[in-house]
Amino acid sequence: MSSQVQHTPEQRRGILMTVVAITLFIFAVLAGFLHKMGQPRVITDAELRANGAIKLERPRILDEFELLADTGEQFTTKQLAGRWTLVFFGFTHCPDVCPATLSTLNSFYLTLDEDTRKDTDILLVSVDPQRDRPQQLHDYVRYFNPEFAGVTGEFLNLKRFANQLNVPFNKVPLEDGNYTVDHGSQVVLINPRGHYHAFFKAPLDPAKMKLTYRSMRTTFNG
Repeated sequence: MSSQVQHTPEQRRGILMTVVAITLFIFAVLAGFLHKMGQPRVITDAELRANGAIKLERPRILDEFELLADTGEQFTTKQLAGRWTLVFFGFTHCPDVCPATLSTLNSFYLTLDEDTRKDTDILLVSVDPQRDRPQQLHDYVRYFNPEFAGVTGEFLNLKRFANQLNVPFNKVPLEDGNYTVDHGSQVVLINPRGHYHAFFKAPLDPAKMKLTYRSMRTTFNG
């Protein structure tokens, strides 16, 4: 007949404390692992390029410019400071590239966590100021997401802004007497200092954009 081991009260307390300590340790390790899994992964510049994001070796300071927000108010360089801004040049009469890009930007935006979205702006710069009045631009961009915004302005101011971001655009006459506007399809990233930080090449992929954007945010020394 086997005899049952009897433990003293002190021994039982010791065993209980050991079990509790081991359990707490396991929970701490698991919590640390889950926290690390949730953090943005820092990737190299080569990996950024492989995923369609080109980061400038040195962010470019933008000259002062003056545009017109889709609310009818003035929009200047200073309003780009303090937040991350993804800038896309397009126009409301664009038949394919612009709506597809804005739809992709919406998909990307919705993949971000709430805290990241709080300081992330999506901005459409109209390259067709003749037809894109503020109210029309306002309604157009908010169709894709109510948090998106648009700006327009005088042609020369738009051209100067686009040139600083290396985004070409050109008015092209059509046979029917109308016109379209050819423009670059990259999405430019402005950092919270208001400087040109990077750009995302077309075709855009929401998952790759999220990976590269979160990495660049993490390594930014603001």
